[in-house]
Amino acid sequence: MKDKKMEKNGNETKKAKNKMKIKKPVLLVIIFIGLIVLGYSGYRIVKWHQSNNHTNKQIEQLKELAPSEEVPADPNDAGVETPNEPEEKTEENKEDPYWDYINLPLINVDFTELLEKNPDTVGFIKVNGTNINYPIVQAKDNKYYLNRSFDKSYNAAGWIFLDYRNDINNLQDNSIIYGHSMLNKTMFGSLRNILENSWFKDTSNYTVSLSTPKENTLWQVFSVYAINEETYYLISEFGTDESHQKWIDTMLSRSAFDFKTTVNIKDRILTLSTCKNGNKRVVLHAKLIKKQAR
Repeated sequence: MKDKKMEKNGNETKKAKNKMKIKKPVLLVIIFIGLIVLGYSGYRIVKWHQSNNHTNKQIEQLKELAPSEEVPADPNDAGVETPNEPEEKTEENKEDPYWDYINLPLINVDFTELLEKNPDTVGFIKVNGTNINYPIVQAKDNKYYLNRSFDKSYNAAGWIFLDYRNDINNLQDNSIIYGHSMLNKTMFGSLRNILENSWFKDTSNYTVSLSTPKENTLWQVFSVYAINEETYYLISEFGTDESHQKWIDTMLSRSAFDFKTTVNIKDRILTLSTCKNGNKRVVLHAKLIKKQAR
């Protein structure tokens, strides 16, 4: 009886040892995987800081190279155009802030050094109520500047770029500009401001200024929203007036705020797009209200 008990205890000890033998490799694998994950996370953090530092340096350098300046542009001046201007104030459009914005100055940028530094430069954009005040570039596709800085060096922050389908000098129905939503508010990181009530309450925020080597333009915001990733708002040209007007009506209906702005198919549209929480997008639409040849 005693021998059987001893034999049973011996078998249990062997089983326990075997389990320990199995657990040790598994534990080592878990530790190894954990170290890899920790190392990769550390690498990503370091690269993130490096990208941010490089982007910040680029921004400071470009401010010195090509500071933007405001230039008066009275709608009645020679050379100043007000595309698709309403004929007069009516009951329908009298609350439209267009009548105030049309008198605002334009921004003007000297592109000489910007073009020397990067021939892909096509413009310069400033969005009121945000930190967006950067040169715009354009490549042969919409991938290149997703991870390239203004100087074309690799950078996870990317740069602000115009859709490859657009022509900044011959505006299409919808011109689209993209940028990453950086946590430090560079690039289009501050575009998320447009969804805040505090941004909307300040009516001076409702304009976008754009300067190109050939002309300076002013755009009036009419819609801002967040939406799941899609391509509908990224259409650049429309085949029919019906599809065009349907698109405009859809963009107006999506807006988080009512800008009391009228838009129709004769208007040229500017769209800004950036990421928000994974597959979400933050979008701004504005219409061209004033331009002046340089």
